[in-house]
Amino acid sequence: MSTYRKIQAKELGNNFRAVTEIVEASLDDLLSKMQPDSIVTKNHYVAINASDVNFTNGKYTPDVKPPFDVGFEALGEIIAVGSKVPQSKVGSYVAIMQYGAFSEYTLTKFTLAIPVPDLKPEYLGLISSGLTASIGLREPGRMTSGETVLVTAAAGGAGQIAVQLAKLAGNHVIGTCSSDEKAAMLKSMGCDRVINYKKEDFAKVLRKEYPRGVDIVFESVGGDFFKTCLRNLAPKGRLLVIGTVSTYNSEKGIQGDKVDTLQLLSTSRTISGFFMPAYASHFQQHMKEMVQALSSGKLIVQVDDGGLCGLEEVAFGVENLLQGKNMGKVVIPLFKSRPRL
Repeated sequence: MSTYRKIQAKELGNNFRAVTEIVEASLDDLLSKMQPDSIVTKNHYVAINASDVNFTNGKYTPDVKPPFDVGFEALGEIIAVGSKVPQSKVGSYVAIMQYGAFSEYTLTKFTLAIPVPDLKPEYLGLISSGLTASIGLREPGRMTSGETVLVTAAAGGAGQIAVQLAKLAGNHVIGTCSSDEKAAMLKSMGCDRVINYKKEDFAKVLRKEYPRGVDIVFESVGGDFFKTCLRNLAPKGRLLVIGTVSTYNSEKGIQGDKVDTLQLLSTSRTISGFFMPAYASHFQQHMKEMVQALSSGKLIVQVDDGGLCGLEEVAFGVENLLQGKNMGKVVIPLFKSRPRL
């Protein structure tokens, strides 16, 4: 009986390495569970998200009981199809966004898989990260043109897409990052003002250079960053909360930020939370637009494997992301035979 490996959470917690383990499963059993509309993929790449630790901590599925499969995104080749899926689809490539994606093989519905022309890992940067940036800025962010847009953690998976989409829409874009290398990457993507908060005082820069405030904030850090962003939000400005990554790996657990509503009342500011699954009806159109932009060269997806390979090194990828070591979307090849990023 052939087997494959996958990552499961053996207990609840936000220390990904401590609460997960690699387990073996039967490929024959997986294939036996296929329905007429199902496919099975051999995954060649998996993608890391900051929210992977929210999932292992049970934040997205509060009633979940360990053990359960983890991971959100994978890119692979279809190796088997159900009776209602054309046999010609075997050998084609798809991107997958579903719980349990940290696996060498995945069972999913064909209609939920996103067809892609090849195994280019950049496509993984368009799924949760790209859709968060694109839908977030356009829907709750109500982005137009001629505005000032601030993106925190701008060199991350979602941040890099948000920077470029805001710029393509005709806005002045500010991005924060933690190194000169990341700053150079953001400048190459068109970011108008890069703030390396390790060298510059984030709050002082905003007060001095943007006294009117910023119109839109794409905020994923939380804590002091969130407070600074709110203080520097322009009248009628929109602050979009996509995460609080600064607390995801905290021993105190994931923490939210408290808001004094008087800070909103007198200036008609808006704070919006963004949880991507709530916008499922927008996925197809936004994905189509981003794929076209990527194909035409208008959009760049920076991917970063950190020199890692295989399921046994996924935990390092999670840690690199939470520690801010990555530049772009963290994507890890599962098999050494695949071309490195």
